[in-house]
Amino acid sequence: MRIVLAEDSVLLREGLVRLFDEAGAEVVAAVGDGPSLVAAVAEHRPDVAVVDVRMPPTFTDEGLRAALQLRRDAPETAILVLSQYVEESYAGDLLATGNESSGVGYLLKDRVSKLTELSDALARVAAGGTVLDAEVVSALFSRRRRADPLEALSPREQEVLGLMAEGRRNSAICRILGLSAGTVEKHISSIFDKLALPPSADDHRRVLAVLAWLRGTA
Repeated sequence: MRIVLAEDSVLLREGLVRLFDEAGAEVVAAVGDGPSLVAAVAEHRPDVAVVDVRMPPTFTDEGLRAALQLRRDAPETAILVLSQYVEESYAGDLLATGNESSGVGYLLKDRVSKLTELSDALARVAAGGTVLDAEVVSALFSRRRRADPLEALSPREQEVLGLMAEGRRNSAICRILGLSAGTVEKHISSIFDKLALPPSADDHRRVLAVLAWLRGTA
């Protein structure tokens, strides 16, 4: 797996390069700002771009804006955002750009010290999946609006959708909730029905369901 890394802290950037190497990935470029990230992706066409949200010059949302530009300019490159903070709107904006050909993810930097979780996240986004940090999911749940389409979901369906938002596959949802594969499939089918997401050859219903969930909790 080939990676372009964007992180303004030199020490953290060097540490991440070593960590990605241990995870079996090759960092083909490591840069410190958004424009350099965009240029490096254009040059190397990596499998995944790993991006910090806050970078020079203003340290607000430069990384996010660069990531959104990459979704337009290099849609085949998956995006994994690493942030020190739970920033719900950033996760929603990023997920809204998702498609079936390249994945998106949002993890807190504290998680990258766990090599297995980092490796799993990289593999899932590279394969076109969606990965959200559990703390981001929890924060979004805590901000749920009283009136939204998700009110029609049962508590169990909300649990299933929350795990889908973390990027969990059906097998992992079965294990975490102690449910059979058939039961999880029924819950997911019911979620699609209640969110008015009929089968379609063009739309990735799993991503659309998670996006509806994010909008409902924003």
